[in-house]
Amino acid sequence: MKRILLLSLTVVAVAFIFTACNQTAKNKAMVKKELIGTHKGKEVFLITLTNKAGNVIKLTNFGARLTWIEVPDKEGEKDNITFGFDTFESIINGDPYFGSVVGRYANRIAKGKFTLDGVEYSLALNNGPNTLHGGPGGWHSVVWETGAIEKTKEPTVVFTLKSPDMEEGYPGNMDIKVVYTWTDNNEIVIDYSSTTDKKTVLNITNHAYFNLHGAGHGDILDHQLVIKAASFVPVDSNLIPTGELRPVAGIPMDFTTPHTVGERIGENYEQLILGKGYDHTYVLDNKEEVDATVYEPVSGRLMEVITDQPGVQFYTGNFLNGTMIGHGGKPYNYRSGLCLETGHFPDSPNQPEFPTTVLNPGDTFKSQTIYRFSVK
Repeated sequence: MKRILLLSLTVVAVAFIFTACNQTAKNKAMVKKELIGTHKGKEVFLITLTNKAGNVIKLTNFGARLTWIEVPDKEGEKDNITFGFDTFESIINGDPYFGSVVGRYANRIAKGKFTLDGVEYSLALNNGPNTLHGGPGGWHSVVWETGAIEKTKEPTVVFTLKSPDMEEGYPGNMDIKVVYTWTDNNEIVIDYSSTTDKKTVLNITNHAYFNLHGAGHGDILDHQLVIKAASFVPVDSNLIPTGELRPVAGIPMDFTTPHTVGERIGENYEQLILGKGYDHTYVLDNKEEVDATVYEPVSGRLMEVITDQPGVQFYTGNFLNGTMIGHGGKPYNYRSGLCLETGHFPDSPNQPEFPTTVLNPGDTFKSQTIYRFSVK
């Protein structure tokens, strides 16, 4: 009996080791990491994640950014549908935000100032009189530490960063972790978490540009958009919120039902003129699983956006001008990409009526955003 038991235990142990080894081999096939350069003495990697369907996304630890999303159209033909560059040199010299994780405060802070507990903090200005996306030395511009979750059944990469006290003017030593998972259902799941040792403000997002025709193939004016938001955040001439949350009903900002991006973008409406198109935060209803959808009828590609955040910034590439050359030598032209950046509202530290973006010591900020791709 003892011998039979020992043999049984041996078989179980061998099976466990085989399964573990098999899973490790699968993980290595799903996640590939290659050195593409160095920046300020730190190694920069390109990480390729491949799911069971053979679809691929690529990321780099420079800015913890997405640089490639390859998904099929309704005919099964695959193409990359996000903005990026072919070399590390072109990433460094190109648009600083394409696909990057943006912080410590995504979007704008008026006059680069805010006050916490009676202390005024001054930030680096990089957008006229304002601070944009954490300042010129924000998280988009630094090399993150890179790891992988070996035991996951789906390809995953982990980026971590230590943001020191007073970096770009923000208080508190902050630890940030961003986990990307590329699921077998063609979902990019982005999990954010952050802690601080001093009271601070935080607004984190991913700044990917999308064109469901394929990046560099025409404009996005024919993309059909739905944003489940009954109101939006109007801005002034410096694109700073006025403090109002304006209902979208009856105006060209309304995407509660499907409209193409280009259908009303040229209308003589004050907010479209100020933004030179759509460049506004929508106040999400957060009542359903899916918060926004983008559909491109020629390819049949559909993108769904799911988030636990209160807002999403809809931007239509109004400042693209074709001077940046992306993957495969394709220029990124005017309105050839759109962004749906989940997060809090612009200038929230100076807008007491907006949802708070304060993070206190002892608390952990956690958030998840999903970009799901399919065809119809």
